[in-house]
Amino acid sequence: MGIFGGSPHDEPMHYGEIYNVWQASMVAKVAISTYRAYLIHAGDKDLKKIIEALIDQAELEVSECDTLLTKNGIATVPNPPGRPAARLEDIPAGARFADTEIFASISTAIATGLVACSQAMAQSIREDVGALFAKYHLTKAALGSRILKLSKEKGWLIPPPLQIRRPETVKS
Repeated sequence: MGIFGGSPHDEPMHYGEIYNVWQASMVAKVAISTYRAYLIHAGDKDLKKIIEALIDQAELEVSECDTLLTKNGIATVPNPPGRPAARLEDIPAGARFADTEIFASISTAIATGLVACSQAMAQSIREDVGALFAKYHLTKAALGSRILKLSKEKGWLIPPPLQIRRPETVKS
């Protein structure tokens, strides 16, 4: 049996897998910092719940990715500095993110994360690494669905041009 037989945990990670896990950890650490800032800025209670779920997911990703990197002898990404405590009322009106801006930003982050997870899954030859990104993909898709539903309920969604009237087909 070669180096790729037996338990995936005993197989070496290739450079692409290492980079994908390292990058996922880095992105999640930055996301935690960004989402915590959004939590301070957000006014809508339902939006805050989604942001809290995004923070929980990012913290899980950091924990799992950093554990995988450490077990394979790879240095982890340093954590960004923590944010000082603040209240919404302390943020000047012109400096505050609106709920619609927060929604647009987190929607974009989810979409980008789905693509990154798909790419990492496709590049993985270790089943455990591919499964890890598949799990993240599924969770991001579920969070994206919640965000989409909320944006429709709140009227935040700005759709692209809609085809209201379809051209009539000519029968020959």
